[in-house]
Amino acid sequence: MKTFSEKLLDLRRRAGLSQEQLADQLGVTRQSVSKWESGAAVPELAKLVALSDLFSVSVDYLVKDRLEEPERPAEATPPSTARLEEQVEEISNYFRGYAYDSKARLWGLPLVSIRFRLYGHPMRARDVARGVFAIGNIAVGLVSFGLISAGLLSLGLISAGLLSIGCLAFGLVAFGPVAAGLLAFGPVALGLWYAGGVTALGGKIAVGVAAAGDTAVGYDAVGNQVLLWGDGLTQAEVESFLLEHHPRLWRPLLKLLALFGANIK
Repeated sequence: MKTFSEKLLDLRRRAGLSQEQLADQLGVTRQSVSKWESGAAVPELAKLVALSDLFSVSVDYLVKDRLEEPERPAEATPPSTARLEEQVEEISNYFRGYAYDSKARLWGLPLVSIRFRLYGHPMRARDVARGVFAIGNIAVGLVSFGLISAGLLSLGLISAGLLSIGCLAFGLVAFGPVAAGLLAFGPVALGLWYAGGVTALGGKIAVGVAAAGDTAVGYDAVGNQVLLWGDGLTQAEVESFLLEHHPRLWRPLLKLLALFGANIK
Protein backbone atom coordinates (compact mmCIF):
# COMPACT_ATOMS: atom_id res chain seq x y z
CA MET A 1 0.00 0.00 0.00
CA LYS A 2 1.20 3.47 -0.83
CA THR A 3 1.12 6.48 1.47
CA PHE A 4 -0.15 9.87 0.38
CA SER A 5 3.40 11.15 -0.12
CA GLU A 6 4.30 8.17 -2.33
CA LYS A 7 1.11 8.56 -4.38
CA LEU A 8 1.73 12.28 -4.89
CA LEU A 9 5.32 11.71 -6.00
CA ASP A 10 4.22 8.99 -8.43
CA LEU A 11 1.38 11.07 -9.89
CA ARG A 12 3.57 14.14 -10.34
CA ARG A 13 6.28 12.18 -12.12
CA ARG A 14 3.75 10.50 -14.40
CA ALA A 15 2.40 13.91 -15.33
CA GLY A 16 5.93 15.07 -16.17
CA LEU A 17 5.77 17.98 -13.73
CA SER A 18 8.57 19.37 -11.58
CA GLN A 19 7.87 20.30 -7.97
CA GLU A 20 7.97 23.97 -8.97
CA GLN A 21 5.53 23.48 -11.87
CA LEU A 22 3.11 21.62 -9.59
CA ALA A 23 3.47 24.36 -6.98
CA ASP A 24 2.68 27.03 -9.60
CA GLN A 25 -0.52 25.22 -10.63
CA LEU A 26 -1.66 24.89 -7.02
CA GLY A 27 -0.65 28.39 -5.95
CA VAL A 28 1.77 27.18 -3.27
CA THR A 29 5.54 27.19 -2.83
CA ARG A 30 7.87 24.49 -4.08
CA GLN A 31 8.88 23.89 -0.46
CA SER A 32 5.26 22.96 0.35
CA VAL A 33 5.21 20.33 -2.40
CA SER A 34 8.57 19.02 -1.18
CA LYS A 35 7.18 18.64 2.36
CA TRP A 36 4.09 16.80 1.06
CA GLU A 37 6.23 14.36 -0.90
CA SER A 38 8.59 13.74 2.01
CA GLY A 39 5.70 13.11 4.39
CA ALA A 40 6.61 16.09 6.57
CA ALA A 41 3.25 17.78 5.94
CA VAL A 42 -0.20 17.11 4.45
CA PRO A 43 -2.06 19.62 2.24
CA GLU A 44 -5.28 21.22 3.38
CA LEU A 45 -8.61 19.99 1.99
CA ALA A 46 -8.81 22.62 -0.77
CA LYS A 47 -5.39 21.57 -2.09
CA LEU A 48 -6.35 17.87 -1.89
CA VAL A 49 -9.38 18.62 -4.07
CA ALA A 50 -7.18 20.56 -6.50
CA LEU A 51 -4.75 17.63 -6.64
CA SER A 52 -7.55 15.17 -7.31
CA ASP A 53 -8.83 17.33 -10.19
CA LEU A 54 -5.34 17.82 -11.58
CA PHE A 55 -4.44 14.11 -11.62
CA SER A 56 -8.01 12.81 -12.25
CA VAL A 57 -8.12 10.68 -9.11
CA SER A 58 -10.44 10.76 -6.10
CA VAL A 59 -9.63 12.48 -2.83
CA ASP A 60 -10.25 9.12 -1.13
CA TYR A 61 -7.53 7.54 -3.25
CA LEU A 62 -5.08 10.27 -2.22
CA VAL A 63 -5.68 10.12 1.53
CA LYS A 64 -6.58 6.46 2.20
CA ASP A 65 -3.57 4.14 2.18
CA ARG A 66 -5.62 1.03 1.53
CA LEU A 67 -7.03 2.30 -1.78
CA GLU A 68 -5.10 1.48 -4.91
CA GLU A 69 -5.25 3.65 -8.00
CA PRO A 70 -8.48 2.97 -9.93
CA GLU A 71 -8.16 1.54 -13.38
CA ARG A 72 -8.62 4.12 -16.10
CA PRO A 73 -11.11 3.42 -18.89
CA ALA A 74 -9.64 2.24 -22.15
CA GLU A 75 -11.23 5.06 -24.08
CA ALA A 76 -10.09 8.56 -23.39
CA THR A 77 -12.67 10.74 -21.71
CA PRO A 78 -13.14 14.39 -22.60
CA PRO A 79 -10.88 16.65 -20.51
CA SER A 80 -12.54 18.31 -17.55
CA THR A 81 -12.97 22.05 -17.23
CA ALA A 82 -10.23 22.05 -14.61
CA ARG A 83 -7.82 20.35 -16.99
CA LEU A 84 -8.64 22.83 -19.76
CA GLU A 85 -7.94 25.66 -17.33
CA GLU A 86 -4.61 24.06 -16.47
CA GLN A 87 -3.68 23.83 -20.15
CA VAL A 88 -4.54 27.49 -20.65
CA GLU A 89 -2.40 28.31 -17.60
CA GLU A 90 0.51 26.29 -19.03
CA ILE A 91 0.29 28.20 -22.31
CA SER A 92 0.10 31.47 -20.39
CA ASN A 93 3.19 30.52 -18.38
CA TYR A 94 5.02 29.77 -21.62
CA PHE A 95 4.38 33.26 -22.93
CA ARG A 96 5.34 34.84 -19.59
CA GLY A 97 8.81 33.35 -19.68
CA TYR A 98 10.96 30.26 -19.36
CA ALA A 99 12.38 28.40 -16.35
CA TYR A 100 14.74 25.45 -16.13
CA ASP A 101 16.85 23.86 -13.37
CA SER A 102 19.09 20.92 -14.16
CA LYS A 103 18.68 17.80 -12.03
CA ALA A 104 22.45 17.68 -11.54
CA ARG A 105 23.43 19.68 -8.46
CA LEU A 106 26.65 20.94 -6.92
CA TRP A 107 26.90 22.33 -3.38
CA GLY A 108 23.12 22.14 -3.20
CA LEU A 109 22.67 24.35 -6.28
CA PRO A 110 21.46 23.30 -9.75
CA LEU A 111 24.40 22.92 -12.10
CA VAL A 112 22.47 25.06 -14.61
CA SER A 113 19.64 27.43 -13.76
CA ILE A 114 17.79 29.46 -16.41
CA ARG A 115 15.07 32.01 -15.70
CA PHE A 116 13.70 34.41 -18.29
CA ARG A 117 10.75 36.68 -17.62
CA LEU A 118 9.26 38.44 -20.63
CA TYR A 119 8.75 42.19 -20.67
CA GLY A 120 5.52 43.34 -19.08
CA HIS A 121 5.35 40.58 -16.47
CA PRO A 122 6.43 41.38 -12.89
CA MET A 123 9.56 39.71 -11.53
CA ARG A 124 9.21 37.47 -8.49
CA ALA A 125 11.82 35.94 -6.20
CA ARG A 126 11.49 32.56 -7.94
CA ASP A 127 12.22 34.25 -11.30
CA VAL A 128 15.85 34.81 -10.23
CA ALA A 129 18.23 32.25 -11.76
CA ARG A 130 20.35 30.66 -9.02
CA GLY A 131 22.88 27.97 -9.88
CA VAL A 132 26.49 27.12 -10.53
CA PHE A 133 25.83 28.46 -14.03
CA ALA A 134 23.00 31.00 -13.89
CA ILE A 135 21.37 32.65 -16.91
CA GLY A 136 18.41 35.03 -16.83
CA ASN A 137 17.02 38.50 -16.41
CA ILE A 138 18.52 38.39 -12.92
CA ALA A 139 21.22 35.76 -12.42
CA VAL A 140 23.19 34.75 -9.33
CA GLY A 141 25.80 32.00 -9.54
CA LEU A 142 29.43 31.06 -9.68
CA VAL A 143 29.23 31.97 -13.37
CA SER A 144 26.32 34.27 -14.20
CA PHE A 145 24.95 35.84 -17.37
CA GLY A 146 22.04 38.29 -17.22
CA LEU A 147 20.70 41.78 -17.45
CA ILE A 148 21.61 41.97 -13.77
CA SER A 149 24.19 39.39 -12.73
CA ALA A 150 26.29 38.53 -9.70
CA GLY A 151 28.88 35.80 -9.25
CA LEU A 152 32.54 34.89 -9.28
CA LEU A 153 32.47 35.46 -13.05
CA SER A 154 29.69 37.86 -13.94
CA LEU A 155 28.60 39.18 -17.34
CA GLY A 156 25.62 41.48 -17.76
CA LEU A 157 24.19 44.90 -18.31
CA ILE A 158 24.81 45.50 -14.62
CA SER A 159 27.27 43.02 -13.13
CA ALA A 160 29.06 42.43 -9.86
CA GLY A 161 31.58 39.76 -9.01
CA LEU A 162 35.15 38.66 -8.57
CA LEU A 163 35.62 39.18 -12.32
CA SER A 164 32.90 41.45 -13.65
CA ILE A 165 32.18 42.47 -17.24
CA GLY A 166 29.25 44.72 -18.09
CA CYS A 167 27.98 48.13 -19.09
CA LEU A 168 28.07 48.93 -15.39
CA ALA A 169 30.59 46.63 -13.74
CA PHE A 170 31.62 46.28 -10.10
CA GLY A 171 34.16 43.74 -8.92
CA LEU A 172 37.60 42.80 -7.74
CA VAL A 173 38.48 43.09 -11.43
CA ALA A 174 35.97 45.07 -13.50
CA PHE A 175 35.73 45.73 -17.25
CA GLY A 176 33.09 47.94 -18.85
CA PRO A 177 32.04 51.38 -20.09
CA VAL A 178 31.72 52.27 -16.41
CA ALA A 179 33.90 50.05 -14.22
CA ALA A 180 34.69 50.17 -10.52
CA GLY A 181 36.81 47.78 -8.47
CA LEU A 182 40.25 47.11 -7.09
CA LEU A 183 41.32 46.85 -10.74
CA ALA A 184 39.09 48.72 -13.19
CA PHE A 185 39.36 49.07 -16.95
CA GLY A 186 37.02 50.96 -19.29
CA PRO A 187 36.13 54.36 -20.73
CA VAL A 188 35.30 55.45 -17.17
CA ALA A 189 37.42 53.45 -14.72
CA LEU A 190 37.51 53.86 -10.96
CA GLY A 191 40.09 51.60 -9.38
CA LEU A 192 40.83 51.39 -5.69
CA TRP A 193 44.32 50.32 -6.69
CA TYR A 194 44.69 50.37 -10.49
CA ALA A 195 42.69 51.93 -13.29
CA GLY A 196 43.04 52.12 -17.07
CA GLY A 197 40.75 53.88 -19.52
CA VAL A 198 39.76 57.14 -21.14
CA THR A 199 39.06 58.67 -17.74
CA ALA A 200 40.95 56.76 -15.06
CA LEU A 201 41.11 57.29 -11.33
CA GLY A 202 43.34 54.87 -9.45
CA GLY A 203 44.61 54.80 -5.89
CA LYS A 204 48.06 53.51 -6.87
CA ILE A 205 48.27 53.71 -10.68
CA ALA A 206 46.03 55.40 -13.25
CA VAL A 207 46.57 55.26 -17.01
CA GLY A 208 44.29 57.16 -19.38
CA VAL A 209 43.60 60.23 -21.46
CA ALA A 210 42.70 61.92 -18.19
CA ALA A 211 44.39 60.10 -15.32
CA ALA A 212 44.65 60.77 -11.62
CA GLY A 213 46.49 58.59 -9.13
CA ASP A 214 49.62 58.30 -7.01
CA THR A 215 51.34 57.31 -10.25
CA ALA A 216 49.64 58.66 -13.36
CA VAL A 217 50.24 58.22 -17.08
CA GLY A 218 48.15 60.20 -19.52
CA TYR A 219 47.55 63.06 -21.86
CA ASP A 220 46.31 65.00 -18.83
CA ALA A 221 47.71 63.35 -15.71
CA VAL A 222 47.73 64.31 -12.05
CA GLY A 223 49.73 62.49 -9.35
CA ASN A 224 52.91 62.32 -7.29
CA GLN A 225 54.69 60.62 -10.21
CA VAL A 226 53.48 61.70 -13.63
CA LEU A 227 54.33 60.61 -17.18
CA LEU A 228 52.65 62.79 -19.81
CA TRP A 229 51.74 61.33 -23.16
CA GLY A 230 52.98 64.39 -25.08
CA ASP A 231 53.75 63.44 -28.67
CA GLY A 232 53.36 59.78 -27.89
CA LEU A 233 54.71 56.99 -25.69
CA THR A 234 55.92 53.51 -26.47
CA GLN A 235 54.89 50.52 -24.41
CA ALA A 236 58.51 50.10 -23.30
CA GLU A 237 58.62 53.69 -22.03
CA VAL A 238 55.47 53.22 -19.98
CA GLU A 239 56.73 49.90 -18.58
CA SER A 240 60.04 51.46 -17.58
CA PHE A 241 58.29 54.38 -15.85
CA LEU A 242 55.90 52.12 -13.92
CA LEU A 243 58.68 49.72 -12.87
CA GLU A 244 60.75 52.63 -11.60
CA HIS A 245 58.04 53.52 -9.09
CA HIS A 246 56.42 50.08 -8.63
CA PRO A 247 59.18 47.48 -9.03
CA ARG A 248 57.03 44.67 -7.57
CA LEU A 249 54.10 45.25 -9.90
CA TRP A 250 52.66 41.96 -11.21
CA ARG A 251 54.09 41.55 -14.71
CA PRO A 252 50.84 40.71 -16.57
CA LEU A 253 49.24 43.79 -14.99
CA LEU A 254 52.30 45.84 -15.92
CA LYS A 255 51.94 44.75 -19.55
CA LEU A 256 48.21 45.62 -19.57
CA LEU A 257 48.72 49.09 -18.07
CA ALA A 258 51.63 49.77 -20.42
CA LEU A 259 49.43 48.77 -23.36
CA PHE A 260 46.84 51.33 -22.25
CA GLY A 261 49.56 53.95 -21.82
CA ALA A 262 50.99 53.43 -25.29
CA ASN A 263 47.54 53.67 -26.97
CA ILE A 264 45.87 56.53 -25.12
CA LYS A 265 44.81 58.43 -28.21
